Amino acid sequence: MTVEPGKLYLVPTPIGNLADMTYRAVEVLKNVDLILAEDTRTSGVLLKHYDIGTPAQSFHAHNEHKKVEETILKLKEGRSIAQISDAGTPGISDPGFLLVREALANEIPVDSLPGATAFIPALVKSGFPCDRFVFEGFLPHKKGRQTRIESIKEETRTVVYYESPHRLLKTLQQFKEILGERNVSVSRELTKKFEETVTGPIDDVLTYFSTKSIKGEFVIVLEGAK
Repeated sequence: MTVEPGKLYLVPTPIGNLADMTYRAVEVLKNVDLILAEDTRTSGVLLKHYDIGTPAQSFHAHNEHKKVEETILKLKEGRSIAQISDAGTPGISDPGFLLVREALANEIPVDSLPGATAFIPALVKSGFPCDRFVFEGFLPHKKGRQTRIESIKEETRTVVYYESPHRLLKTLQQFKEILGERNVSVSRELTKKFEETVTGPIDDVLTYFSTKSIKGEFVIVLEGAK
C-alpha cells in the first residue's frame, strides 16, 4: 500500500482484542514515515504483534500542545504521519482533535480510517434506541459533574458515557438521584476475555456492581427520558 506524502492518518487500534486490527490499518502503520502514539510502551505491544517497525513518538494529553506545531512542520516537509491512541479511535476521548484542527487550518490532508471504538458495540448491544443518541464521553471528576448530569435530564435520546472503575458506582448513584429511575446498560472489558454487559433498572445494576470487584474500562448507556 502507498501512503501519500504530507498526509495525516488517524488510525484506530483495538480496544482489547488484537485481532480487531484492520488490514488497511496495519498497512498504513507499516508505510508511514512516523507514528504518533499516546503511550509508546502500550502501542509497542500492538506494533510488535503486527511486525510494524515504523518509528514511534509519544503524543499524549500532556504534550500535545507542544507537539502539534512540530508535527505540522513535519507534514509540511512531506512526511506521512499516522496518529494512534492506546485503544480506539484518535480524537474520541483521546488526543487527536487539536492536531486535526491545525492540519486542516494548514491545508494538510487528513484521512481517518474506520475501526474500533468502545461506545458503538456497547450502544448497539444495550437494546436501547440507537437511531439517535448522544455521546457525552467522560464526566468531570468533580467541578461541573452534577451540572452535566442535570443537563441531560430532559434528553429523550439514548446517552452514552465512558467511566473508570473508580467512579462507576458514584456515577450510577448520581444518575439515580438526579434523573430518577431509568434503565441503564453497563459494559466492561469490551472485546476482551472477561467482557460483560449488565442491563436493567439503575437500582438493579447498582446492586450487581456493588457486590463485585470493579475492574476494567466501562461504557454506560443510559435510557433517554420518557
